Amino acid sequence: MSSMNLIPDRTPPWSTRTSNIAHFLTRNARRLGARPAIIWNDDVITWAELDGRVSALAAAMRDDFGVKHGDRVLVQSPNNNQITEIMLACFRLGAVWVPSNFRQGPEEVAYLGQKAEATLMFCEAEFSAHAAACQRLIPGLQNVIAIGDADFGSSYEALIRAHLGADVLNADVDRDDPCWLFFTSGSTGKPKAVVLTHGQLTFTIVNHLNDLMPASTPDDVSLVVAPISHGAGMHQLTQLAVGAVSVLLPSGRFDPAVAWQLVERYKVTNLFTVPTIVKLLVEHPSVDVHDHSSLRYVIYAGAPMYREDQKVALRKLGKVLVQYFGLGEVTGAITVLPRHDHHVEDVSAARIGTCGFERTGIQISIQDDTGKEQPAMGSGEICITGPAVCAGYYKDDEANTKAFRNGWFRTGDLGHMDGEGYLYITGRASDMYISGGSNVYPREIEELMLTHPALKEVAVLGIPSRKWGEVGLAVCVAEDGQDLDEASLLSTVAGKLAKYKLPSHFVFLPEMPKTAYGKITKKLIREELMERDLMPVLEDAP
Repeated sequence: MSSMNLIPDRTPPWSTRTSNIAHFLTRNARRLGARPAIIWNDDVITWAELDGRVSALAAAMRDDFGVKHGDRVLVQSPNNNQITEIMLACFRLGAVWVPSNFRQGPEEVAYLGQKAEATLMFCEAEFSAHAAACQRLIPGLQNVIAIGDADFGSSYEALIRAHLGADVLNADVDRDDPCWLFFTSGSTGKPKAVVLTHGQLTFTIVNHLNDLMPASTPDDVSLVVAPISHGAGMHQLTQLAVGAVSVLLPSGRFDPAVAWQLVERYKVTNLFTVPTIVKLLVEHPSVDVHDHSSLRYVIYAGAPMYREDQKVALRKLGKVLVQYFGLGEVTGAITVLPRHDHHVEDVSAARIGTCGFERTGIQISIQDDTGKEQPAMGSGEICITGPAVCAGYYKDDEANTKAFRNGWFRTGDLGHMDGEGYLYITGRASDMYISGGSNVYPREIEELMLTHPALKEVAVLGIPSRKWGEVGLAVCVAEDGQDLDEASLLSTVAGKLAKYKLPSHFVFLPEMPKTAYGKITKKLIREELMERDLMPVLEDAP
């Protein structure tokens, strides 16, 4: 029989089946059951205990609240063991985890729930206003489960106790079944829901382990520094895959001394964070007090690291730095600059300014406006293809049309690659800037500021800050005959935006610089401020 006859005319149904990400937990519970999975304060949760709690939660979600395959579950919580349990319970049921940035305001989180069409919400007790706003504004949201001692919703721990012992099997899933809606912002300033799938994340987990943390084992220990709702959640999935323990920082303000205490106490081998936090860690006196020789990988992403800060970190910690460039749409997997490519001295091998080379299985193309690929050192938009690219934006055809071209995902960042394939980011196609590792999109801020009755025009720019990478500068023009000041403008946006989005500096102009066609451009505004010596000089600027 010819082999041609063995190939069906259509894709067979079994060809898209993939393992459920929650199977990593099932596997760890069998093989590593008595070993710790999560350490938070004085609490130690073993892999067997975590598996039992996840099954109990999944049973409660399914039996008490009717959550089924494909349903979206909204989460408003800082880092704790519960946020990981919710994530894995969603995966186990085939439902979709929808974490918010816990620093966002009530109405911002409610918008995420509306966009995701969430039917259930988990909310940490201190965010009662968020729970109320979501119940009021999300049409399909029927129930809220409270984490901690709260005066709203059903009790999280009571549900766990009521269903302990339940045996919930991991749902059957396909490669392209959504499991995580990762919210990011677009050019409109409104968040977009990036659809991450079981197959895509499984690839990215393997990619992270291969490219960022090779030779990871169950003996590794990860310190969780960044929010699990975002990049640190992807990092935690890699620890789940190898059976390594995750150590959570205590709740509250980040304290470098506490972080170094935990590194020494638990012999932490890896952590993921952003450059501003690396800077805080290595410049704090406690770095010289506590033993950190166990560290093998300090992974940073979210923004470039200033070269001088990189040198300080390398001198303090040794060759443990790993940089990667990525976006939520590509689950962080675009480039890697491994440990051996980090150098203290400014030698040619240091390739100052690069964010690394293509990750395994990822292809980068530098393209012009027509989609034509540029040669080495040619500048253009950074475009990506490969298994780490998301399935698109949830119910947003316009955004999908803009973001994908001929099978390539368009990052919106500009750059070039050298002859050896190292990528250099030279600018942004959008006006987005990065403050403390978080993306800030000016239009969202500008639109809210323009609700102030005395404000005629405004433009928000990102300006350098040595501490935060960049902060916001609001350039404002008042309505004729109106008085305008910083305090009243801040009061207009306070409570409606996360604090990291609030402008740090204000400049007031009699009129806004415009092109001959009457268009306001950030380039013209910057030139005007420089010419008039109005650009703020920050004490923490490089």
